[in-house]
Amino acid sequence: MWRDIKYFLAYILPASAFWGIYRGGWHSFLTLLIAFAAIPLLEALLPRSAGNIPPAEEATRSKRRLFDWLLYLNIPLLWGLILYLAHTVQAGAHAWWEVLGMTLSTGLIAGTSGINVGHELGHRQDKAEQAMAKLLLLPALYMHFFIEHNKGHHKHVGTDADPASARRGESLYAFWWRSVREGYLDAWRLEKQKLRREDKNFWSRQNEMIRFQVYQALYMVGMAVVFGKAVVPYLLGVAVVAFLLLETINYIEHYGLRRRLLPNQRYEPVSPKHSWNSDHEIGRIMLYELTRHSDHHYKASRKYQILRHCEESPQLPMGYPAAVLLALAPPLWFRIMDKKL
Repeated sequence: MWRDIKYFLAYILPASAFWGIYRGGWHSFLTLLIAFAAIPLLEALLPRSAGNIPPAEEATRSKRRLFDWLLYLNIPLLWGLILYLAHTVQAGAHAWWEVLGMTLSTGLIAGTSGINVGHELGHRQDKAEQAMAKLLLLPALYMHFFIEHNKGHHKHVGTDADPASARRGESLYAFWWRSVREGYLDAWRLEKQKLRREDKNFWSRQNEMIRFQVYQALYMVGMAVVFGKAVVPYLLGVAVVAFLLLETINYIEHYGLRRRLLPNQRYEPVSPKHSWNSDHEIGRIMLYELTRHSDHHYKASRKYQILRHCEESPQLPMGYPAAVLLALAPPLWFRIMDKKL
């Protein structure tokens, strides 16, 4: 029973963000306190969980609609939170530091309930689920992730051709600059190649990257029209927090791990050893098993509820939230993670 209902706990983070906007004051920062104080503390105290779903149950569990609806419900939660923040900013009844906390908290949810869930749905073959993925990426202004991640990152992971695979000795801040810039440009390149293969015009509505820019512009303009121009900097702040959280997770997931170049000048196949894994239970729940990243890259079509612990995968010495904090201090990160490498 616990294996099924535990993912309801993932709603604690968006619920805390709603509460923070409603109450104001120090509650504005409640989501950040839960994510980067309470969860790391619990993960340090609780044992890791390396158990896997029995292979005989995987097919049935993969088809259970409960796990899909747990993802779908993040769409009204995320967009409701965005609208609530915009309405609160428009009202102008809070001090600047309260609105800062609300913006940071909403950005965190746009990264977890938004980009992370969008990442899971973006790997599905169903067109409706792919549309949901794009809708979840929109508030982060990171819709190009749908293209670059699926067609670029998964192909080139663990090589210098992948912007999202951090190099050994590369600080998080240098990685942010490189991955954000190169990932965006790579998405344009990939879409251009796709249109060329299909003999379609680059400057047309068939170009999904052009459509993404239009959608994102319409989102920002529409919110400014409805809630006033003053809301724009806060929505931009939400987006920056969200996509930098994503890039920090990318940094953590692949730092220093590289695939070998074979004599035939091809890279060895992607295996569980090319991603950092974490079996810390709370992070697994809150991020819909994203922390079992090794198995995800080994077989990207596996749904989150059946991702496995892999014995050969390198294990992070801490959970994802603690690793995010550690990555923000490069000397400490290098001291611990370079030894693990």
